[in-house]
Amino acid sequence: MDWKENCLPALDKEKMFHDSAHRTRFKELMDCYSGFPFFNKGVCKCMYLAAWDDEHFAIMLETLSDMSLGKDRDTTEMSIKGDALAEEQDDSEYYVYRLSLSFLDGRPYQIGVSQDMSHEVRLIIRRALQAAAIIDKL
Repeated sequence: MDWKENCLPALDKEKMFHDSAHRTRFKELMDCYSGFPFFNKGVCKCMYLAAWDDEHFAIMLETLSDMSLGKDRDTTEMSIKGDALAEEQDDSEYYVYRLSLSFLDGRPYQIGVSQDMSHEVRLIIRRALQAAAIIDKL
C-alpha cells in the first residue's frame, strides 16, 4: 500500500480525529480527491485541518471541486485562494489559514506564545501539526 492508502489507518491508530464527523469528512475528501494530480501530502494535511468542522469542510470541498474541474495539476490556485481567505480574517481564524498555506508550501509552522488566538483554534492547530507529522512519516 502507498502512503495515500495508509493515511486514514495511521491517523486512526493515533486517535487523531476529534470525533466521528471529523473522520467521516476527511475520509470523504480522501475518497474523492486523492487520485487527482494536484493531490499531495500538503493537500492531505489541509484536508485533515478542513475536515475539523462543516464550515471549513465546505470551503475545502468547493476549492477541490473547482481544482478537479479545472484539471489543476498543482496547488497554485489553492494557495492563492487560501491567502485571500487568510487576509479576510480578523480573528484567530487567520492562523488556521496560515497553517494551511504552510502545509501547501511545505514550510514548518509553529504556534507563537504571543499569537492571540482562541483556545479552540490553538487546539485545532496543535492537532493538525501532530497529524501532519504522522502524514509526513508515511
